[in-house]
Amino acid sequence: MSDLDPAVQALLDKSEITELLTRYLRAIDRGDIAALRACYADGATEEHGGIYAGPAQGYIDTIEAALRHPRAVGTHTLSNVLIDLAGDRALSEHYVLAMTRVKVDGVVRDCLVASRIIDDLERHDGRWLIARRRLRFDWSQELGPRPQMWVGGQLDPAKLLHGAKFPDDPVYDGIRAESPDDAPFSAESAGKTVSAGASGVTS
Repeated sequence: MSDLDPAVQALLDKSEITELLTRYLRAIDRGDIAALRACYADGATEEHGGIYAGPAQGYIDTIEAALRHPRAVGTHTLSNVLIDLAGDRALSEHYVLAMTRVKVDGVVRDCLVASRIIDDLERHDGRWLIARRRLRFDWSQELGPRPQMWVGGQLDPAKLLHGAKFPDDPVYDGIRAESPDDAPFSAESAGKTVSAGASGVTS
């Protein structure tokens, strides 16, 4: 048992669980399959809103190829996190708003999907893990074909830096070691200026 004040321990547990849920969504978006599998306890189950029901690792098997595809695009955001604690067990609920991109009849289309996830969690060897996951869909909104230009035609996505799949995304570079030779970044040194004016972006 922890020697910490129970209120402090509860805050730590809830913080660790929230980070677990957040890392899960990062792993989904970045196609980081090892990190995704590591979020589940041994023998965990997944009930994915009528799409899949069974072992959690089996669910990952069904989506691995799609997540790792270099052209796959998805953004999952986490909100409304509520966590109830009971020793080494917990129950959490959170909302997920997902932007998904699919190709139908040769047309690339975007849509928003809202869902809630209810997790039974267990602490094993000091780590919180998902033991049972239940997803329920709430609504979906079709956004239409993928736009060729962004922000009212001001940005060409072909000229922008985009996120990448594991291990090529910058988030996997790790924490940069501090060096006295490092100069602070500035927009001026980069040769670009970002303005909050009416046009939104200038260069």
